[in-house]
Amino acid sequence: MDSLDRAADALRRRPPTCGPVRLVAVDGHAGSGKSTFAARLAARLAAPVLHLDDLACHEELFEWTERMRTQVIAPLARGDVARYHPYDWNLRSFGPPRELLPAPVVLVEGVGAGRRALRPYLAALLWMERGPEESWARGRHRDGPAQSAFWDGWTVAETRHFAADPSRPFADALVRECPEGYEWLPGPQVTAGPNHIITERDGARHMI
Repeated sequence: MDSLDRAADALRRRPPTCGPVRLVAVDGHAGSGKSTFAARLAARLAAPVLHLDDLACHEELFEWTERMRTQVIAPLARGDVARYHPYDWNLRSFGPPRELLPAPVVLVEGVGAGRRALRPYLAALLWMERGPEESWARGRHRDGPAQSAFWDGWTVAETRHFAADPSRPFADALVRECPEGYEWLPGPQVTAGPNHIITERDGARHMI
């Protein structure tokens, strides 16, 4: 059993936090590897993933909290299917509704997923442990020079967001991408409990 399997087991054991759902946030800087990690963890959990890029838009990079509350949080808290309108970044408009089932675990992936307004509904907050400059360089390389102007604006907006509403200090686990899988480190204020994973790496103990 690898670290993702252990993480999946630990997350399943946590109590529901949004109606019947265990809402798990995967946060970190843009380009830090959140989407890839969330996809791999979701496969172990058989869990749906909500990408916050679908709720943000050009004019509101971080002002999507109310859409999250009304289109996702409220129906999931009732045990209902959520229906949100994903944003098309090419057409610059919101599209037809997409369903999100109230599964036992639902992952929310994106910059700001662990924001203050969402933390009361989270079963766990996972932070991708990669610094902003390295993350942004990866993101720029991924998106190419055509998106250079967008990234210039994004980095300013992201810096302002995390200065006003940081997520990392409240993380349950810091997830570091390694050549072979992921290393799990305890979040800033976490102590070991019955639903934490303890993994061994280089003689150290790490928890989620």
